[in-house]
Amino acid sequence: MRIKKYLPVLALCVLTAGCASKKGGILEAGIDLANLDTTALPGTDFYQYACGGWMKNHPLTDEYARLGSFDLLAENNRKQIRDLIMELAQSKQEEGSVAQKIGDLYNMAMDSVKLDKDGMEPVKADLQKIGDLKDKKAIYSMIGYLQQEGVSPYFYLYVGADDMNSSMNLTQVYQGGLGMGERDYYLEKDEKTTAVREAYKVHVAKMFQLAGFDEAAAQKATKAVMDIEMELAKISRTKVALRDPHANYNKKTLADWEKEYPSFDWSTYMASARLDNVKDLNIGQPEFMKEVEKVISTFPLADNIAYLQWNLINSSADYLSDAFAEQNFDFYGKTMSGKKEMKPRWKRAVGVVSGALGEAVGQMYVKKYFPETAKQRMVALVKNLQKSLGERISNLSWMSDTTKHKALDKLAAFHVKIGYPDKWKDYSKMEIKNDNYWSNVTRANLWEYNRMLAKIGQPVDKDEWHMTPQTVNAYYNPTTNEVCFPAGILQYPFFDMNADDAFNYGAIGVVIGHEMTHGFDDQGRQYDKDGNLKDWWTDTDAENFKKRAEVMAAFFDSIQVAPGVHGNGHFTLGENIADHGGLQVSFQAYKNATANAPLGVKDGFTADQRFFLAYANVWAGNIRDAEILRRTKIDPHSLGKWRVDGALPQIGAWYDAFGITEKDPMFLPVEKRVSIW
Repeated sequence: MRIKKYLPVLALCVLTAGCASKKGGILEAGIDLANLDTTALPGTDFYQYACGGWMKNHPLTDEYARLGSFDLLAENNRKQIRDLIMELAQSKQEEGSVAQKIGDLYNMAMDSVKLDKDGMEPVKADLQKIGDLKDKKAIYSMIGYLQQEGVSPYFYLYVGADDMNSSMNLTQVYQGGLGMGERDYYLEKDEKTTAVREAYKVHVAKMFQLAGFDEAAAQKATKAVMDIEMELAKISRTKVALRDPHANYNKKTLADWEKEYPSFDWSTYMASARLDNVKDLNIGQPEFMKEVEKVISTFPLADNIAYLQWNLINSSADYLSDAFAEQNFDFYGKTMSGKKEMKPRWKRAVGVVSGALGEAVGQMYVKKYFPETAKQRMVALVKNLQKSLGERISNLSWMSDTTKHKALDKLAAFHVKIGYPDKWKDYSKMEIKNDNYWSNVTRANLWEYNRMLAKIGQPVDKDEWHMTPQTVNAYYNPTTNEVCFPAGILQYPFFDMNADDAFNYGAIGVVIGHEMTHGFDDQGRQYDKDGNLKDWWTDTDAENFKKRAEVMAAFFDSIQVAPGVHGNGHFTLGENIADHGGLQVSFQAYKNATANAPLGVKDGFTADQRFFLAYANVWAGNIRDAEILRRTKIDPHSLGKWRVDGALPQIGAWYDAFGITEKDPMFLPVEKRVSIW
């Protein structure tokens, strides 16, 4: 995963020698043979061959739209976190302590009786406040007010690194305001998308009625919401266009923006949002903000009021009565993703607490599940992968020495974060009170908003983490040139301390290589070693890269992910390049690590075969048809099947490991394979 602002035990075998398992010093194969489907042929459908058994043994449960290896690991983490939270929630804690905040927030989330008794009362005052707006000027004041509560009508506001001066923070605005999240849901006219759009209208009307509107008023409000969101969707940039960092960097002084958008009431908005000290502003998509200005100024006040009220209702629904939460799930869970039932209340509660007080929960998590020795071993493995990537860069035939030198400088400058932060966030100023769930969620949002305001005009804190330690994921951030591997992901199937290097390099090693390669993908390569958006490539090298990347994009464009639906190779290009690089880099690192003591056959598989089986098993999973369509629209990652069957045909070592020839359906001629890193 690559992150860009919009924002337990690991004892890894770094070298073949010196890391023994419990079985007399002999490391295991690591591959669970039950995961395989040996009736499938590796060269016909490797995903089915490597993961077919897993898919059969782990059918989709009703609460999941997709159930994969990631999800099972997250389930285990969630149970561990629940046990930690319950220890605090079941006893009286010191008032104002982090323990009190964690316990009380969890208990409120679990109190279904109080939630149903409160009904819509927690948002009633704000709904009335919006309904009482007297003029267009008041809309701008309301936008700033709602953003502090975690509600983002029309557009998103954030403070993050200035792409052209990455050591300093910059106030930034980004397109948003769409209840369905993605412009394609509003604009595409195919049968399935049209059905979702019509279901959304029904959903919006039902939510307004739950909030106290009569049927006629709800229908009128729904039309206003759809009219405004449709206008915003029409001007929203595509997901592919949003991948161009230069096009989305438009920094000007606030005074200049005021001239460019004369009817946008900047002074009222900035005062309400407490942005009085902002002098420079990046508007990522200027044409979108021009449309926001037009919508506010030309749509009737009543329509804008309905739209603002919808944003409040939509944002608060999961924190109100069960009627709101169930209706919210009916559309976003069932209709959009194909889920059949909501997650149990305790899972939803754990998710909210772990989000609002993430590092406080994370501190407890790593103390119990992630020893310091594990962190140090992971540091060594990362260094091994860095060395391998450096070797591959040095040996590239298509890149000049000038660009290679700068690429190696960038690689050497990687800021590596493993396990957990060195400095934890201070939650002392976050208030959790015994009134209602939604009010406490808004206080947590306000705490985060205040943290954001404190960054304005200040240097970027490069030690800040953008994921909690308990998260099952990893990321690369281009503006800080950092790779981060939280403690939560450093478990099976990504790592098995009892397995040999073939398994661990195929799993966690590829993840490490993946994140490192993000520094050199189609977006990451545009940032220099200091995180600045700066062209450090020669023209010829840049053109060579683009031609090679286009091979990847075209290949994934050609994949039919569902009947009549193709992948989007340019939207998923960065993640696909990172998968490709991760495989190449980690395979070379694994070969380096085992050069003096080659690994033998285990459980009927050679070491090279186990490397690729371990990689495939990371992406094992089942997915619903509706979720395939949703993720193809919104997710920059290819679907799990294609992270295997789309990635491996580009890797020469995979052909050698499984004897794949031109007679096999997955075979690609060498001249048609991707060759970048």
